[in-house]
Formats: sequence, C-alpha cells, structure tokens
Amino acid sequence: MDSVERLQSLQNATLEAIARGEQLAAIMLSLCLRVEAIAPDIVCSVVAADAERRLQPLAAPSLPASYSDALRGAPSGPRAGSCGTAIHRGCAVEVTDIATDPLWQGYEHLVLPLGLRACWSSPIKARDGRVVGSFAFYYRSRRGPDALERRIVATCVHLCAIAIEHDEVRARNHQLAYFDSLTGLPNRAQFNDAIARMTASAEPRFALLLIDIDHLKAVNDTMGHATGDRLIETVAARLAKIAGTAFRIGGDEFAVLLPDCGQTAQLRSAANGILAAMPAPFDYDGNTIIPSVTIGAALAGADGSDSVTLRQNADFALYHAKETRRGRYVRFKYGLRTTMMRRVQIVQAVGDALAGGRVLPHYQPVVRLDTGQVSGVEALARMRLDDGRIVAAGEFHEAMLDPKIAYRISGQMLAAVTADMANWRRAGLDLRHVGINFTTADFQKGDLVQRITRACERAQLPLDNLVVEITEQVIMGGRRDGVARTMEALRERGIQVALDDFGTGFASLTHLLDFPVDIIKIDRSFIGGIEAGARSSVIVEALVGIANRLGVKIVAEGIETSEQFARLRAMGCDLGQGYLFSRAVAAEDVPDLIRELCPRKPAPRSPTHAATAA
Repeated sequence: MDSVERLQSLQNATLEAIARGEQLAAIMLSLCLRVEAIAPDIVCSVVAADAERRLQPLAAPSLPASYSDALRGAPSGPRAGSCGTAIHRGCAVEVTDIATDPLWQGYEHLVLPLGLRACWSSPIKARDGRVVGSFAFYYRSRRGPDALERRIVATCVHLCAIAIEHDEVRARNHQLAYFDSLTGLPNRAQFNDAIARMTASAEPRFALLLIDIDHLKAVNDTMGHATGDRLIETVAARLAKIAGTAFRIGGDEFAVLLPDCGQTAQLRSAANGILAAMPAPFDYDGNTIIPSVTIGAALAGADGSDSVTLRQNADFALYHAKETRRGRYVRFKYGLRTTMMRRVQIVQAVGDALAGGRVLPHYQPVVRLDTGQVSGVEALARMRLDDGRIVAAGEFHEAMLDPKIAYRISGQMLAAVTADMANWRRAGLDLRHVGINFTTADFQKGDLVQRITRACERAQLPLDNLVVEITEQVIMGGRRDGVARTMEALRERGIQVALDDFGTGFASLTHLLDFPVDIIKIDRSFIGGIEAGARSSVIVEALVGIANRLGVKIVAEGIETSEQFARLRAMGCDLGQGYLFSRAVAAEDVPDLIRELCPRKPAPRSPTHAATAA
C-alpha cells in the first residue's frame, strides 16, 4: 500500500472513529500512530487549546509521559515553543533548530535530551476560525517538512479539527443534559442518577438535604430577575464550597447528598454549617442581598430506603420547615407524612368542591354595641360536602395554604357574595357593608382591585359596599410595596380595608404606620379574657383608645357573653361580632336575622358553643 492509500485509509479510519463516538484522546492516539507508520522518521503529537488558550496534550505516543505532563496547562504565547506559538499566532511555525531558535528558549530542555532537533507545528482551527489546538511533527535532525509530510499534515489538521469540534459538541450537550446552565452545578438528572446509585447499595449510609432559597420570588419581583439570578448563583457557590456534592434541582431548590452520614448529629451539623454560610450579604445592581435558605432533610435507611421515599420524606420536611421554621432546618419525622398526606386529601376535596360550586358564603352580623343595630356582615367560607353537610372553614383551613386553592376560594366567594348582595338589594334589604377575607395569594396575583371592580359591576353594586379583610400574614407574606399599593388603590375606590385577627401577628402597631386601614378587628383571644384577665382588659382598652384617636373603627371579634358585651361597650368599642349575636347563617336567612336583631339590643345570653365562627 503506497503512502496515498495509507493516508486515505487513515482518513477513513479517523472519520469512522468520530462517527462511532469514540473518546477524543483515543482517536488522536490512533491518528498519531498511523501517521508515524506512514512517515517513520517523525514523532507526532496533538495538543488541544482550552478556553484560556492553555496547552492540553491529547496524544504523543512516541514521547514520554513526562513531556506531556510538563506541557499540560502551559500558556500559549509569542515564544512558547512551536505548538504554543502556533496556537498564539494562528499560523504554522517551523523551527529547524530547537537548540538555537528563540521560540524554544526555556523549553528546549524538554526535547533535546530526547534526541529531537526540529519541530513543525500547525494550528488546528474550528469552522468559526477559533484555534482549538496544534498538530506537530518533531524531527531527529535539523530540517523542515517534505512534500509528503505536508500532505499528511494538511489531512490530519482537518481531521483533528473535525474530531475536536465533535468533542466540543458532545461536551456541550453533556453539560446541558447534566449541569445547570446558571450555576454550573449538577442538575436534576445527575441528582436522580446519584441518589439511585447510593440507595442501590446493600446498606445505604448517606443523608439527603433539600434546600430552598427564601423569598426568591420577592427578590425577582422587587429587584428584577437579574438580581434573583445572582442570588441563585451566590447560594449555589456557597453550597458547592461548604457541602461538596450539591445539585440544583429546581428554580429555587437545591439538593445535597452527604455520603457516610448516618447519624442525626452529623446531619444537624452539616445543615447548620450550610445555614451559617448563607447570611453574608452581597451587593448587586445597587441592592444589598442577604441570602437565606430553609432545609428539609432525611437519613437513608431510617427515613426511607429507596430514592423515591427518601426524596418524598425530605420534601415533607422541607415543606414543614417553610411553614413553621423558615430559614432553619427540619429533619423528617413520620408524623409529617401523615400530616402532609392529609393536607393533600383536603386540597383535593376542596378542589372538587370548588369545581362543583360547593364553596359558599355564610354571613355573621357585625353589630353596633351602642345601639344593637346591624352595621354589616362578614362573609365566612363554608363547604358543602357530598352528603349535604355544611362545614366551617376550620375543617379545610389547611387547603388555604395552597396559593392556587386560596385564590380560587376568594374568587368563588367574591362572585357569590356580590350576587347575594344584589339579591338583598332587590328584596329591599339595605345592608351597607359586607366583609370578605382575602389572602396573600390574592395580593401576590396583582389583580385584586380589578377582580373586585368587575364583580361589583356585574352585580351593579357600589364598591363602597365591600370591606376587604386581611390578616397580618398578608402584610408579612407579600411584597411590602405591592401590598401597600393595592390597599391604597382599594381605599381610593371607596372600599374599606379591615385588619383581621389584630394582635396575633408580629409588631401589629408598626404595620399601621405603613399600611393604614379603616377597621381594626381585635382577635377573639383577647376578648375571651377581658372578664377575668386584667391583662386582656388593659390591652383591649388601649387598642380601643388608639383606634379612636387614629379615626379607625374597631370591631371586637368572638363576643360570647353579655358580660363581655357590657365591658366592651363601657370601653367605647364601636362594633362587635360573635355567637352572642348570631352564628354565621346562609344567605337566604340574612334578611330574617337582621329583622330579628335590628329592633332590639342583643339579648344577654350565653352561646351554646364555646368557639366563635371562623
């Protein structure tokens, strides 16, 4: 076989190896060996150039490993031997005397002891013009290439370019398939593979931590997604540094696998280390961000032996931590599984009720304590079960923790309440105010004002007939500026805003500075103690005085006895509601209830039930 045929055979073999997906180093090794067989007087090498144009040897079968080791990571440059200079220049470099050529100064000791006297290196270029490596011939005599060698190099440089580009595509596809593009961490696919391997061992001994970034949505909404991305990158970098085997498995969620972790104390120590590494602030685009994460964890074996159960239990722990210990760590307990499964069932039941139109309002009167007149009513959500029974919100309260369910409930309640109000008006019942409870989900959605306006327009009702009732959780759970703007927009349209369950949240009085309201509803936990407890009486009396001085109406919730009624009236409390006046009743019973209550002051009777409607 002559040299032309052998060169053609080399080309075919190399292209077939590329097509089969063989490793780049193996392809380059085979290429060099075939070239050296065609031209026995030369020594062949292939060097790749990384992103920083540093040399990364791929193949040099006739050179010692020490040579490749010395070359690995060396920078290209204007005087970096034949290969480094060819990569730097982007054109072939022929050095016929390594011992005297200035391009080899400082590198000559690497090859002269091997009996190599000359080197010809050609740059390998990708289709876009990037220099991705070099292909070199070393000679044992002081000379340059002959005609055959030039043909060989022309062919081999082209083959090397194809092989290196193909490897880049494969590496890029692998990166996309198994690594997160934003953080560079292994992604969900790698996590699934890793946890499956670890649980497949005979006695798995490791821990799983699921980590959720706190308030990422608020950062995205208030500071922009670029800031949110920087927060994700920062958390990822800190996790990678502290935890080692970290994965990004969702938008704001990470996973960490801790091998050889089989004890609760080890797990707690690792989780606390992650929590401690997070709060260091960083600045981006004029904002100072203090990262915070919440962690749920599970131990392999004790908390699940297969990957599905282990992941699910760690999820339960994380969900529980986000509800009860945000910014901290919770390890899975088996009671959590029962609680979460019950919640799933409740959410499903409420979803079915919503789909069937079985979530409906009942109404409890709000009464003027000085005259006994009905000032308005509060709409309280009830659910009609398949068997016809009506259950109070307390029995499906857990479903309200799901933002989608909460949003759907308020939508169905709003439609039903405005329809009921229209019916009452047509019947001649002039009920001035009806309160409806709204949640964080309604404010986060950003369309609350439009929803209320559309509902009132459909029912031909004045907007000032509605009272929007919120809790401090809405204020704390949403974007401060967004909640404040929505409250301001509601009040500008004549819709009153009531702060419900006042006194049960955090720093309630400070919220009145930033979130002015029209009505304060004192929580029933204070009202229940004003008869026997001096503390409750002092607090309630102080709140009444503050509200009166601010020009804010005040409603006492949960009035159950005539003694409470008398004490509140003596304090100057404007309004009250509770079982002393009435339980919540269906819409069709409201006219009769109001006619019964309006002509007289409430009778001094005690309730038959200890709890107040919710």
